[in-house]
Amino acid sequence: MSKKIAIIGSGFSSLSAAAYLAKKNFKVHVYEKNKTFGGRARQLKKQGFTFDMGPSWYWMPDVFESFYNDFDKTTSDFYKLDRLDPGYQVVFGENERILIGDSLEKIFSVFEKEEKGSSIKLKRFINIAKENYNIAIKDLVYRPGISPLELITPQTIKKIKYFLSNIKKDVCKDFQSPKLRQILQFPVLFLGAKPSNTPSFYNFMNYADFGLGTWHPEKGMYSIVLAMVELAKSLGVKFYSDSEIEKICVDKDGRAFGIKIKNKLEKADIVLSGADYQHSESLLDPKYRRYSEAYWNKKTFAPSSLLFYIGLDKKIKNVSHHTLFFDVDFDVHADSIYNNPSWPKDPLFYVNFPSISDSSMAPKGKEACFILIPIAPGIEDSKKLREEYFNKVLKRLEKLTKQNIRDNIIFSESFCVNDFIKEYNSYKGNAYGLANTLFQTAFLRPKLISNKVKNLYFTGQLTVPGPGVPPAIISGKLVAELISKANP
Repeated sequence: MSKKIAIIGSGFSSLSAAAYLAKKNFKVHVYEKNKTFGGRARQLKKQGFTFDMGPSWYWMPDVFESFYNDFDKTTSDFYKLDRLDPGYQVVFGENERILIGDSLEKIFSVFEKEEKGSSIKLKRFINIAKENYNIAIKDLVYRPGISPLELITPQTIKKIKYFLSNIKKDVCKDFQSPKLRQILQFPVLFLGAKPSNTPSFYNFMNYADFGLGTWHPEKGMYSIVLAMVELAKSLGVKFYSDSEIEKICVDKDGRAFGIKIKNKLEKADIVLSGADYQHSESLLDPKYRRYSEAYWNKKTFAPSSLLFYIGLDKKIKNVSHHTLFFDVDFDVHADSIYNNPSWPKDPLFYVNFPSISDSSMAPKGKEACFILIPIAPGIEDSKKLREEYFNKVLKRLEKLTKQNIRDNIIFSESFCVNDFIKEYNSYKGNAYGLANTLFQTAFLRPKLISNKVKNLYFTGQLTVPGPGVPPAIISGKLVAELISKANP
């Protein structure tokens, strides 16, 4: 008789694990606290506008394709995927912007125009990044983080210097233009840490950016959630919404035997949590928790975010689908996130206009817009602060794009630290999990397997391999393999 697995949460890692486990003939039940599945990958629909509330960048298309291929499917079986051109643009001032095109040739040309001789350096940089990408994404990230020996391969031994240096140092050594430096340092923000604290090896994110490109699934990122749920259901997975977990139940022998929902026991042979790791352990009696509050408090978390979802009654000029506003000091903002947690005086911000590429995201002639300001997790969140920063970024957005926007707002909604805590049980309201710093990489991250409770497992962006949608999907595969091996 096949064993029953109760999965807590329905984020990307949980959906991935559910599909792999169902394929191995486990009875899989997924329990989600919210009304919709997908965890942080939710959508807001209002007055004909559609917003992806969480992830908005589709990078590493090969990881998604590999996932579907494992089930004899392909991406195109579920949704249409378009490569964006430009992938994104970076605004440095009123008349200062750089567009990152959809080919390396276009990007080399842009770099050369900004700094003579930089295209040659960039080619060399990207070749190294591609090598690192192939080592990381095709090999290392598919290791479960159980032993340090997982990192020791003939390929990584040759790359040891890239683990001992950092992104910022390498970029600043080869490129003089402040603009190019910021563009090359930007992708590691997806890993949730300062470039100065991120090992050089992670420059593979630059290959993910320039080499593999930025894509958009038709009807938004939520299309991925719908695809993964459809796939999982076709394999027999059962889904339950509005099912907040109150407790992970452990017997006298230290074995997980189910979960409690609305004071009712749901029995299971195995429990897997894809919820925030710290929250997951809070569902256990203290003696069964592997990591203390002191442990979590010492960790470097990726940023939280202040988000605004805005419906506009006109099309917006001088912007791209993805537009980054780097018109203020990058390092000063980063300091307010990682070194001195506080609200940044002059924040960098990112704006997403999905309706530029996808007409389904807004009514005809109108624009869907969401603004993201990265901030430190755990800082004060209030209506007053949200209003203050909304006015700050809107004023700069209007100035930098040379148009009135405020008078064209139909509605706006915000989402910040308190919402991340309330909606997703995220520790200190983090948005992206644990940062991938040197001492929070691979086997140094929280483990996929509990060492205190038998038949209890974890997955997601606070464990292996790390933050981001593709790593979350991989995390689900890794934990499914561990469970399958332990339960042949």
